[in-house]
Amino acid sequence: METLQDKAVVVTGGGGGIGAALARRFAAEGARVVVNDLDAAKAKTVADEIGGVAVPGDASTIVPRAREALGGTVDVYCANAGLGSGGSEAAPEEVWAAAWDVNVMAHVRAAHALLPDWLERGSGRFVSTVSAAGLLTMIGAAPYSVTKHGAYAFAEWLSLTYRHRGIKVHAICPQGVRTDMLAATGTAGDLVLTPTAIEPDDVAAALFEGMAKDRFLVLPHPEVAAYYRARAETPDKWLTGMNHIQQKWEETER
Repeated sequence: METLQDKAVVVTGGGGGIGAALARRFAAEGARVVVNDLDAAKAKTVADEIGGVAVPGDASTIVPRAREALGGTVDVYCANAGLGSGGSEAAPEEVWAAAWDVNVMAHVRAAHALLPDWLERGSGRFVSTVSAAGLLTMIGAAPYSVTKHGAYAFAEWLSLTYRHRGIKVHAICPQGVRTDMLAATGTAGDLVLTPTAIEPDDVAAALFEGMAKDRFLVLPHPEVAAYYRARAETPDKWLTGMNHIQQKWEETER
């Protein structure tokens, strides 16, 4: 992997959790980092800590302001902001729409803004924080699971479409990570995610290992590879196993 010294990096959702860990790691490697978050105070706190620049606001519209803050260019874009929307098919349409907008369309809009410059110069790196839910699923969270599948599909499409033109794409797919989002998952998270939860710094470390090896799929929980393989090879068996977990969760909710 090329050096990150003085590279221009943007991290959305960087005010805490995985985003803050990514911002800290990129800064430690010598990058110039824009920290984006809807919460301006959190963005500023992290930016001040790492010597970066806070650019708060909607992640969907961040590219022009981030580019300006970084002197006209972006080398690495971390599409990390996300919504952990729970619910079923009965979740209100506005919940589905918000999850789609943040978890998928913010990535699409960022890529649309970044790619003309990246393709012209023949380089650029797009990092998508997806979740193992994008490869598998998550009980009790249909909007989250469906849109994270979408985020993974878009990252995959970017990679297969532009890798011969110098664009590198990484999809990070952890299971439970000790963040506010995990805490908000309630009993479903306690049942499925908490027992093997890792720290945000572990996710950042996995990404940097993946970048060093030029690996598209980054699995901070290596066991996810086996689950993903089982899902593909024996889908009915895998779905039956997930349904057993669903039934356990329903029992805890009674």
